[in-house]
Amino acid sequence: MPSSGGPFLIGGGREPEQVLPTHRPFVAACGGGPIALVMVDEGGGVDVERWTAALDGAAEVRPVVLAADRPIAGDDVAGVAGVYVVAGLTPLYAELLAGWALPAGVVYAGFSAGAAVAADRAIVGGWQDAQGGAVCPDEAGEDLDPVTVVPGLGLVDFAVDVHAAQWGTLGRLVHAVEAGLVVEGWALDEGALLVDGRVIGPGAAWHVTGHAPVRRVTELSA
Repeated sequence: MPSSGGPFLIGGGREPEQVLPTHRPFVAACGGGPIALVMVDEGGGVDVERWTAALDGAAEVRPVVLAADRPIAGDDVAGVAGVYVVAGLTPLYAELLAGWALPAGVVYAGFSAGAAVAADRAIVGGWQDAQGGAVCPDEAGEDLDPVTVVPGLGLVDFAVDVHAAQWGTLGRLVHAVEAGLVVEGWALDEGALLVDGRVIGPGAAWHVTGHAPVRRVTELSA
């Protein structure tokens, strides 16, 4: 199986100009090998067509459907070149992927929830600080009130928040760093791919540390 950089962390987005540039580098990194498309059925079914279309150019996509009583298993990703974990209720994704390790040599991509859970300390939701003050819109809380951090997949040593400009979640990441819940992190706009420290696509990424101002990073023009 091919090995490459990564993981490939995508902040969201539905428009073609957001989806294609943020997904094609991952598909290319898989070298034509099969990709496991990991989705969680939260009770309303899954949109296999949407996520397969996002992997434009992939030779083979293998849907893997998880559910509340069906976490990921090793056989789900046997023989694949890449694993693509998509969007949904982030706390549930974290629960169903808990304890799972990405096989050696397999390329990882995460979209929205899939990007958030890639961290060693994963921000899975919440919109309030310890005193009950708002740090982002409550609609971004993912059914949680306090900002909540849990063990993630450990693929990166920084936290990841998503839909930053669209959902106002940059404030949540800033709070998580200032409160010591995480050491540092990246908040990704829709249409932003973060891979190996580079930002690709039309969206921006926001780097947050405890010792420097928030830094907005965009894709550099050729």
